[in-house]
Amino acid sequence: MQVSLGIFLAIVAGIIGFVVGGFVIPLINARADRRRAEQAGPTRLDVLRAVYQQAPYALAVVDRHQDVVLFNRRADELGIVEDRLLIEPVWTAAHATFVDDRTSVFDLPAKMAAGRRRIPSVSGRCEILQGHGEQFVVVFADDDSEHRRMEAARRDFVANVSHELKTPVGAMAVLAEALLESKDDPDSVEYFGGRVVSEAQRLGKMVTELIELSRLQGAERIRDPEPVDVDDVVDEALRRAAGAAETAGIELITDSPSGLEIKGDWTLLVTALANLIFNAINYSHERTPVSITRGISGDTVMLRVTDRGIGIAPEHQTRVFERFFRVDKARSRATGGTGLGLAIVKHVAQNHNGAVSLWSRPGTGSTFTLELPAHVEPDSGGTTPATEHVDQGEDQVP
Repeated sequence: MQVSLGIFLAIVAGIIGFVVGGFVIPLINARADRRRAEQAGPTRLDVLRAVYQQAPYALAVVDRHQDVVLFNRRADELGIVEDRLLIEPVWTAAHATFVDDRTSVFDLPAKMAAGRRRIPSVSGRCEILQGHGEQFVVVFADDDSEHRRMEAARRDFVANVSHELKTPVGAMAVLAEALLESKDDPDSVEYFGGRVVSEAQRLGKMVTELIELSRLQGAERIRDPEPVDVDDVVDEALRRAAGAAETAGIELITDSPSGLEIKGDWTLLVTALANLIFNAINYSHERTPVSITRGISGDTVMLRVTDRGIGIAPEHQTRVFERFFRVDKARSRATGGTGLGLAIVKHVAQNHNGAVSLWSRPGTGSTFTLELPAHVEPDSGGTTPATEHVDQGEDQVP
């Protein structure tokens, strides 16, 4: 009996030893290792991996057998790696680098991926990974959608400018020839001479507006805006447009002075409001009014220009602030419009941290609203100037 008990105890001791040695001690050691690792902090390799994954551009490393041995999240997001393989155009560039030992580039158009995920246009390059016997190529890539958009806009702008400048220049050449041929006819000389002057003025206005628009597009937000009296801006814009309104038989009407102030640049604000008034005059019927009103909503000053003219069709309303866009090209040409006035208004608003919007109904008229941040004096307790007059855009046109 004692022998059996001794055997039993020996077996139990062996089992306990096995469990402790095979499971408990390794578990304790593993926990100790983790504790030491936590106390020691991340290793250099951990830091490099984190940086690699968080890089703002795509990175991938591929071997000569087309296997991607390493890639980050951005490479997956931009779609240059699929199922741990480079997509075909990227591999073609990488293979060329393996063959020629030279940097190669690639460009990928935007596309829709599985699950209706949109992948932007991508450009990148492939280079041999130095120090590894030319066995690996590193792929660098990034989203270049904005660059392509800007390049397309630049090409369109140059094409539009070239086309628009050709019209008055060509007209002046023809008129000058007619003027020379009719030098013995005083009436013809006066007529053609007047036309030359008109086209020259139109050309000069276009060049001036192009320079202004170019300056506005390259400018940052107004860094040190100064208080600008809204009533002074309205008065000066009305003064500039008075001659054109009288010639077109348009009555300019406005509301009472408001005492409001805007933070910004006086000259640019007058230019923007005057452009809105000129636009309203050009697209209004004779003997109809154009109204200019001012109001405030919260901390935003609203300047509204309303006409009772031909209105703008819904499909054109999203494009009226584009450079050179004209709803009615014949009418614009007859009134001397350049197609740049509203684009200038948009950029003036943006540079003042504001916005410009449009409400219009064909056959009824249009209301353009310039929204700009109000200026509040520090000693006013942080409240905007009181005014009860806040217009509603759709109520401007009867």
